[in-house]
Amino acid sequence: MEAFLILTALVALLLLRTPVAFALGGLGVILLALKGLPMVAVPQRLHGSMDSFELLAVPMFLLMSNVLLKGGVGRDLYAAVQSWVGHWPGGLGVATILSCTLFSAISGSSVATAATIGTVAIPEMVARGYDRRFVFGMLAAGGTLGILIPPSIPLIVYGVISESSIPTLFLAGIGPGLFLATVFTIYGMIHARFSGTYEPIGRASWRERGTATLGALPTILLATAVVGSIYLGIATPSESAGLGFVFALLITFAMGRMDWPKLKEAVEASLRTSVMVLIIVAGAKVFSYAITLYLIPQSISALLTESITTPGLFMLAVGAVLLIMGFFLESLSMLLIMVPVMLPAVLNMNIDPIWFGIFFVVLIETALITPPVGMNLFVIQAVGKASLQDVARGAVPFALIMLATALLLWFWPDLALYIPYQLMR
Repeated sequence: MEAFLILTALVALLLLRTPVAFALGGLGVILLALKGLPMVAVPQRLHGSMDSFELLAVPMFLLMSNVLLKGGVGRDLYAAVQSWVGHWPGGLGVATILSCTLFSAISGSSVATAATIGTVAIPEMVARGYDRRFVFGMLAAGGTLGILIPPSIPLIVYGVISESSIPTLFLAGIGPGLFLATVFTIYGMIHARFSGTYEPIGRASWRERGTATLGALPTILLATAVVGSIYLGIATPSESAGLGFVFALLITFAMGRMDWPKLKEAVEASLRTSVMVLIIVAGAKVFSYAITLYLIPQSISALLTESITTPGLFMLAVGAVLLIMGFFLESLSMLLIMVPVMLPAVLNMNIDPIWFGIFFVVLIETALITPPVGMNLFVIQAVGKASLQDVARGAVPFALIMLATALLLWFWPDLALYIPYQLMR
């Protein structure tokens, strides 16, 4: 009964448009007060939630991606990829997804990926006759690769909450991320082939390809260095993110793309996003501590394991809950609210927490492109100067592809687990 009342109160606060951080933290404080606990526990939890070396990766990756965004490296990356695949059927769509994939390996952020590539790709694709809804949907979906292909900020947060290995989670995200990128690319080519709503472009010469690739080479090397240093054990995710920020500064200043006003804008944008992320984490920590004292996760876990006897039905229920929550909450909020509640049941059913993290992220990826609060929809709406309705309609086929990928993960868990368990032997 307590669990039902607490969850009802949380939903009511969210429906009243209370900021997620204050809904979680405020409700946690009230629950602690009702328990008669001294309020000194609240600042202790707030401090404890921030006292994490792993979370330092979040502002560092955001700084790096915003510096690259302000430095205009998205244009170089898109031009290089377009020179190689632009002459294919639907070649600009292929270039868009491949550029999103490459930039995802730098930024760790879906919003940064959608904004960076969208700024370049949308005008180019629309000018070449591509269907506007298709273009908007492809960019919104391509941006979601930023939270699956490592380095990924949601995977970092999941690793902190679940006490899972962040490098292992990064490795597990590679397979599903590349799979989604491949299917998005194939769908884009099929759409272009049968709709005929695009203007083909000629094959670039080898000289043009070489020049474009050379322009994007610093960005590609940066992505390789950031991700490679983590996988090779040379640096932790936080250290790698810090080095990536320094190299991003050096690259953009050396190319003449960065100045002090742009750097100030990049720092301010990173600060705003970092504060938003970390204050939600802090509020979630207080709420998580409170519901643990009330034995809510254990009660829900016991209820689920008693009423749902198979892991398959459990994962179906999890998927349904996340899809419904995705209509009202952004991805990080779902992660911080649901993981502490679901994780005990996941462990009781012997479901691999690394696999569960990837499954979870694929579903919250889908939430990024579902109205009314799909963050990537708003980003593409702003970048493309489009209506939210057009962006949402264009994103529907890609959302269905993501749901199919989540289903495939259940029947073929090695899509996520093969790479990490082969390399971590």
